[in-house]
Amino acid sequence: MALTIFAGAAGLSSYLAGIWNLGKTPVVHQFLRLDLFGLADAPVVGPILFHQTLLTYFSWVLVIAASFYLFKTRMGLHLRAVGESPQTADSVGIPVVRYRYAHVIVGGSFAGIAGACFSLMIVPTWVDGMTAGQGWIALALVIFGFWRPDLMLVGAYLFGALSSLSLTLQARGFHISTAFLAALPYVMTIVVLVFASNASSRRHLGAPAALGKPYEREER
Repeated sequence: MALTIFAGAAGLSSYLAGIWNLGKTPVVHQFLRLDLFGLADAPVVGPILFHQTLLTYFSWVLVIAASFYLFKTRMGLHLRAVGESPQTADSVGIPVVRYRYAHVIVGGSFAGIAGACFSLMIVPTWVDGMTAGQGWIALALVIFGFWRPDLMLVGAYLFGALSSLSLTLQARGFHISTAFLAALPYVMTIVVLVFASNASSRRHLGAPAALGKPYEREER
């Protein structure tokens, strides 16, 4: 998100889209939903658990893998140490800068996959501005989930439910302002970000102590 805001990546994508006519790209083949074990038609849980795309199942596996990596492996322990106190981590031989860059690259790659989901799973083409600021929701999810992958998954489904609520209620004939319901995820995002802007609040939420702070080895 910082690269998008400060390096103008969003504007660059719009500019390149105009040059290459990406707004007129043909419809792409979307990921097909699977029917696992023939249980897709089961009441309630069938569509939720057994009728999803490969990327959805990959996201579930990724949450489990990320939780295991962070809390059950030596490298995960090193990463959390780098986030809490890079000076201490460096003093015991942990390569702080390498850890930071490597995990930022990995995180950015997963963010790219999430962006690709819009054109491969939701909107079967590329449209300028199609993410509609939902990267901010992803940022709020990290805070909402107390920096824990398992809680972030719960938050993701909560925000997703709010996003689809307007369409669902409208289809069922409820006379509620769809604009208000569509804005709910963004309102929650603003509330979470404002709350987390305070240093004391971040500590209570479990944010890494060195979050967003540059580190230079000579400061040790």
